[in-house]
Amino acid sequence: MTRTDVPPTGDERASLVTFLDYVRDTARMKCDGVSAEDARSAPLPGSPLMTLCGLINHVRWVEHWWFDVMFLDGKDEGPWTDEDPDREMRVAVDIPLADLLAEYTAQNVRHRELVAAHSLDEMAKRTLRDGSAINLRWILLHLIEEIARHNGHLDILREMADGTTGD
Repeated sequence: MTRTDVPPTGDERASLVTFLDYVRDTARMKCDGVSAEDARSAPLPGSPLMTLCGLINHVRWVEHWWFDVMFLDGKDEGPWTDEDPDREMRVAVDIPLADLLAEYTAQNVRHRELVAAHSLDEMAKRTLRDGSAINLRWILLHLIEEIARHNGHLDILREMADGTTGD
């Protein structure tokens, strides 16, 4: 797999969407060639839900939340519940990593089209819990930060699983 190349220059929109694709691609690359057992393994004693499968499912559902629910005011179809707010990470170990990655990739295509069809200044239909309004630009920046942070987790888990390291 190759990762999206981030050019050192470009306008704001191009930079935001390219960096989002870059961190998405990085998440997928962290999972290349991992065994099914290692993809479900939770080696950190204080983080029993922290698995490669769990993290991929988490970033998939986080994107759903921000684009489909917050920006478009769509139905929240996430697997989480009030009683189990991290359920997307818990249920992921029962889903093959290849399926999780395919779902995530298909969703990325839809969200890329959504972003292309809207202004960065367009306001989300929903507000944050504190009532603050957010625009598409804020959502893109937040997702870049969120996925990049989880890529660090994926990197550690992958190295612990089979010694694979990389960018």
